[in-house]
Amino acid sequence: MLQIVIQGRGGQGAQTAGNLLARAFFADGQQVQAFASYGGARRGTPVSSYIRVDDHPIRLRCDIEKADAILCFDASLLQPPLLSRARPDTLIVVNSVHTVAEWRENLPAYRVLPVDAIAIARSQGLGRIVNSALLGALARAIGSPGLEVLRGLLREGRQGEDNAAACLLGYAAAGAEEVPT
Repeated sequence: MLQIVIQGRGGQGAQTAGNLLARAFFADGQQVQAFASYGGARRGTPVSSYIRVDDHPIRLRCDIEKADAILCFDASLLQPPLLSRARPDTLIVVNSVHTVAEWRENLPAYRVLPVDAIAIARSQGLGRIVNSALLGALARAIGSPGLEVLRGLLREGRQGEDNAAACLLGYAAAGAEEVPT
């Protein structure tokens, strides 16, 4: 079973990303469980989305204590509350301008894949909406869901072609740096 935690701040699109990712896994033929935690439910406060994916029905009904992957929309959230959900082999995809080497220096116990999702989003006319770029990066890093399935779902929304293009650029960016295993 694959367990993913998505962490962002209210208004960044983390909840939307969780819903899109769950739909993409389901469209790829996987069993999916998705739920969210809104905290204070206002702009700027931490919000989380949780996803479980498996080939078999998912009967587990508790919080994700240790994730296989974490998708972090704001690098300032990589603090003990979120990092407590990571194991040494957990992949952390983070919206950041810093390199893998810089992250290795700052968080040596974790596998961190930084993606400059803000630059990608801005290049596609999306402003600071980074969820499409980060979803593309995560999909490449974990090998699922399929890129075309994810891009197809993104095309259905507002600024669909721009979001699909940002997803592709995020996917490409995830392959640009080698993440320690």
